[in-house]
Amino acid sequence: MTTMESLIGLVNRIQMACTALGDYGAANNSFSSLWDQLPSVAVVGGQSSGKSSVLESIVGRDFLPRGSALVRKEIQDETDRRIGKTRQISLVPIHLSIYSPNVVNLTLIDLPGLTKVVVEEQLESVVKDIEDMVRSYVEKPNCIILAISPANQDIATSDAIKLSREVDPTGERTFGVLTKLDLMDKGTNALDVLEGRAYRLQQPWVGIVNRSQADINKNVDMIYVRRKEREYFASSPDYGHLASKMGSEYLAKRLSKHLESVIRAKIPGIISVINKSIDELESEMDHLGRPISVDAGAQLYTILELCRAFDKIFKEHLDGGRPGGDRIYGVFDNQLPVALRKLPFDRYLSMQNVRKVVSEADGYQPHLIAPEQGYRRLIEGALNYFRGPAEASVDAVHFVLKELVRKSVGECQELKRFPSLQSAIAAASYEALEKYHEEGRKTVLRLVDMEANYLTVDFFRKLPQEVEKGGNPAATPAVDRYAEGHFRRIGSNVSSYINMVTDTLRSSIPKAMVYCQVKEAKQSLLNYFYTQIGKKEGKDLSELLDEDPALMEKREQCAKSLQLYKKARDEIESVSLIR
Repeated sequence: MTTMESLIGLVNRIQMACTALGDYGAANNSFSSLWDQLPSVAVVGGQSSGKSSVLESIVGRDFLPRGSALVRKEIQDETDRRIGKTRQISLVPIHLSIYSPNVVNLTLIDLPGLTKVVVEEQLESVVKDIEDMVRSYVEKPNCIILAISPANQDIATSDAIKLSREVDPTGERTFGVLTKLDLMDKGTNALDVLEGRAYRLQQPWVGIVNRSQADINKNVDMIYVRRKEREYFASSPDYGHLASKMGSEYLAKRLSKHLESVIRAKIPGIISVINKSIDELESEMDHLGRPISVDAGAQLYTILELCRAFDKIFKEHLDGGRPGGDRIYGVFDNQLPVALRKLPFDRYLSMQNVRKVVSEADGYQPHLIAPEQGYRRLIEGALNYFRGPAEASVDAVHFVLKELVRKSVGECQELKRFPSLQSAIAAASYEALEKYHEEGRKTVLRLVDMEANYLTVDFFRKLPQEVEKGGNPAATPAVDRYAEGHFRRIGSNVSSYINMVTDTLRSSIPKAMVYCQVKEAKQSLLNYFYTQIGKKEGKDLSELLDEDPALMEKREQCAKSLQLYKKARDEIESVSLIR
């Protein structure tokens, strides 16, 4: 394999990597980073120094705007469209692609010739504008500079050498090219320059014999021109001993060898960029999810896995692994006790209301000893107040559970790609919670009703008995039954009993809510949904796994780019082993 063939293969593989990066919209930064590492070649020199001829000799065909060929005409027409029939310059580059199996896949830049004189129709700033434009290209560290100097001019006045020395002081990127050797005055030569005595560069100087204007006008092909160039150096008494290191072919080989070494040095960095991008795309693929199988069994398995992923997040909220479950305890520890304390027992057990309820309970026959019916009616009426806080607590827990379902559905990344399944799981969860909510409501109301239906007898047996004036507790004088102290004592006893019931319900209502709502949600939230899913056919399962088209397209692009990345990496790694 020749140096040129090796370089062409190397650069082609690297460009494949660039193409892979460019194909994936999200990787534009990586694409720019990779592309910027590849070298470009810029031809720099004064006007009429032979820049275009050197560039064409490297490419192997004439294409720049001279003469009348079709490609030249297109470039000239595009230039006219940009700046008109003037001698101004444009900062917008004209991109020309030349395809051939025999050329290196590189960016070659033909820059305007440096000048010191402003001609007619040009702005006064044109000298600086051209220099600034040229400098903007050649100051880039990945730009290889072909500094073109005509042999029939003093090298000390070379604009190309002056500028390249400023942007590349070490000379690592600069190739000195001496043109128009055949046009020097008789008796003179450029050996001082070519042999490095007049001005030494890290890369040896190369002499070039350009095509004559007559050759250009006659469209003489490059093969003939190169043969004439070889004959010139071989037969020259001045340059014959340097013939093997002169000419456009030798320059192309030197340049190719240098480019290959530069590119090989860049390969580890390029592979690093590609590997980073591959890791990012792998992560993106994991985030987007892998393609779904068309097999019904596999689809059912996927749905159940997604359900378990959601259920895991929901349980984490309840158990404290994620925020939200503590709000249920807030209902037990704060909302319910506060609501119980705010119940209007002071108003209900006022002396006026106690007298009214007890008297109504006695009817036409006043109570003989203790007003048992009055006690029962007062207690039953007071216990009815507990129904409101009990139901409100159940509603509050239900609301929290629904919120946790909503959050869990949103936080389950795997579900986001399947909106239909996401909605189905949410709907099934809400339906199950409604069932638990109703069961919880019935249970806490049963707790209240149980307190009303069977009073704790021991509480009243332990109350002190009223004693008549004669010291006989068997009977109480009639006048005492309607005394203020009598009714106040009844209200106090009922209040004590209600306080005891309050303490009981403050403990039992949370237990009932946990048993009927929280525990069931934690253990059986999707049980009915699982039963229904197991009965579905393949078409129904597919509908649940119907993805967002935009997401499917994004995953397809991601997978394609990932494949291209890996192929490009393999190509570059394989060519890096070729020597």
